[in-house]
Amino acid sequence: MIEELLTRKALEAFQELYKQDIDPRLITVQKTRREFEGDFTVVVFPVVRFSKKSPEETARQLGEYLLDNVEEVSDFNVIKGFLNLVIDDSFWFGFFSKAHHHAGFGIASAEGENPVVIEYSSPNTNKPLHLGHVRNNLLGYSIAKIVEASGKKVVKVNLINDRGIHICKSMLAWKKWGNGETPESTGMKGDHFVGKYYVMFDKHFRAEIKELVENGMDEELAEKEASLLMEAQELLRKWEEGNPEVMELWKKMNGWVYEGFDETYRRMGVEFDKVYHESDTYLLGRELVYEGLEKGVFDQKEDGSIWCDLRDEGLDEKLLLRADRTSVYMTQDLGTAQLRVDEYDPERLVYVVGNEQNYHFDVLKIVIKKLGRKWWDKIYHLSYGMVELPHGRLKSREGTVVDADDLMDEMYETAKSTTEALGKVEEFDEAGKKQLFDMISMGALKYFILKVDPKKTMLFNPEESIDFNGNTGPFIQYTHARIRSLHRKALERGLELVDDPGLVKLLPKEKNLLKLLFDFPAAVSEAAENYSPAVIANFCYDLAKEFNQYYQEVPVLREENPEIISFRLKLSEFVGNVIKTGMGLLGIEVPDKM
Repeated sequence: MIEELLTRKALEAFQELYKQDIDPRLITVQKTRREFEGDFTVVVFPVVRFSKKSPEETARQLGEYLLDNVEEVSDFNVIKGFLNLVIDDSFWFGFFSKAHHHAGFGIASAEGENPVVIEYSSPNTNKPLHLGHVRNNLLGYSIAKIVEASGKKVVKVNLINDRGIHICKSMLAWKKWGNGETPESTGMKGDHFVGKYYVMFDKHFRAEIKELVENGMDEELAEKEASLLMEAQELLRKWEEGNPEVMELWKKMNGWVYEGFDETYRRMGVEFDKVYHESDTYLLGRELVYEGLEKGVFDQKEDGSIWCDLRDEGLDEKLLLRADRTSVYMTQDLGTAQLRVDEYDPERLVYVVGNEQNYHFDVLKIVIKKLGRKWWDKIYHLSYGMVELPHGRLKSREGTVVDADDLMDEMYETAKSTTEALGKVEEFDEAGKKQLFDMISMGALKYFILKVDPKKTMLFNPEESIDFNGNTGPFIQYTHARIRSLHRKALERGLELVDDPGLVKLLPKEKNLLKLLFDFPAAVSEAAENYSPAVIANFCYDLAKEFNQYYQEVPVLREENPEIISFRLKLSEFVGNVIKTGMGLLGIEVPDKM
C-alpha cells in the first residue's frame, strides 16, 4: 500500500535528516483534502520535537527527501504543518492496469478456521415481520457479506422465538374464536393470519380487564388475574410438559408462520446458514442455570425462582428461571450461545439487536462470565437505532405497527409510479418492467436504511428514497446502467478498442476516480471492522457521483484516439464493477439497463 511506503520512507527521512528513530505511530498519512493540491498528506505537528524545526520547515525538508527517494512522489507542497504529496500518474495507471480486470477487486479470500457467527432477524412466531425487522434483517445480512468480504468466515444464523406466553396467546385465541379457519381458507399469508389472532387475544384481554376494573378490582391485579391470561399461562405449562394436543396446535400454527416468514425473507433478499428455534435451545439454557446454582453463582428464592445478583456490577438482580421452572429470554440466550460455541468455536458472536436490548446483552455477558465461560468476551451486541416514519404514513393492518410486507408493497408502487413518470421503461416488456420495479424498490429501501450509521435512529421516507438524483439507491443503480449503456453503444458503433491501452495522460477527473477505486479495499475493511454498511453505501454514492461528473465533462466515445477511448471505457467498466460489488455487499442488485 502506498500509505505504508510513505510512512516507511518518512521514518527513514527522520533517521537520515535528524538522526532520530521515532515511533511509527507518530507518522500520520491521510488523503489530501479536496481543496488542496495533492493525493496524500503527512501531518508533521506530532514530530517537530524531533526535528527541532518549525512545522513548515520540517514539512519542506521531509517533502524534498520523499521527492528524491520515492519514485511515486512527483511533487509536494506545504500548507502550515501539512505536507501534501502528489503521486505520479504512473502509479495510478499501474494500479488501474493490475486491478481493473479483476472481478473480485476489493474482496479478500477467507482465512482461518474460526468463523464470525452473526445472528439477525430473530422474530416471534405470533406476528408478521415489521419495520424494525426490516432494518434488522438488512443490517445483519449486509454485515455478514461485508465481514466475509474482509476475509473472514461467516455463519449467518437466525433464532426464531417460537415458544413462550406470546405464542400461547395466539394459540388460545385461535382455539376460542378461529372456528377452524386456516390461511388457505381465508387467503391470508400465514404470518399475518396468526398475527390476527394475537391482536384478537389482546383485544379480548383488554376488554376483560376493563370489565374487572369496572366491577371494583385494582387494574394491576386485574391484569394478573384476568381469566384469559390464566388460560394462556396454563397453555404454556402444558406446552412445557409436552401435552400432545397443545404440541400439535403449536406445530400447526408455527408452520403457518414459517411459510409466511420464508416468503418475506425471499422478497427481502436475505438468507441464513442455520436457523435455531428457541424451543430447541431453552432446555440447554435451563441446564446452565442449574449449573450456576450448584456453583453458588446464582441464588434461589423462596418461591423456587432462580436469580443472578448483578448489583456488584452496577446492575440489579436478574431472573433466570421462573418459580414454575418456565424459561425467560435470558435462559434461552444462555443455551443458544453455548450451543454456537460448541458447534463453531467462533472468533466472535455478533448479535444484531435493537438498542432497547442493551441491558439484556450487558447481563448476558456477565452471567456467562460468572458461569466460568472464557468466551464471554467474544459476545458483541451490534446495537442499532430504531426506524421512524413520517407521521401518518404506512399504517399497518392493525394501525399500530408497520408490516414489512406492507412497506415493500408501498415501495414497489412508489418505484413503479416514479420510474414510469420519468419515462425509463419504454424498452421493457411487462416481465422486464416488474423485474426493474422490484430491483429499484428494494434497492431504494435497502440503501436508504443502510446508508445511515447503524447506531443512529433514522427517519425513513419512501418517496425520498426513490430519487434518481440524490444520495439514493436508484441514483447509484442508474449510474451502473449508464455505464453498461456506454459499452453497448461502443459495440453498436463498431469502435476498435485496444485491449491494453498504454499510459495516457490522466485528466484530474480520471485521477479522482482512480483514487476512489484505490480506496475500495480499505472501505471494505473499515466497514467490516465497525460492522457498518454505511461505509460501503456512502463509498458507492461518492463513486457514482464522481463518475457522473466525469461523464458530463469528459467525452468517452467522442475521442479520436483509440487508446484514450479504450482507457476511458475500461475505467468506466472498472467503476461499474466496483459499484456492482459494493452494492452487492448491501444486498442490492444493479440493473444493466434503465
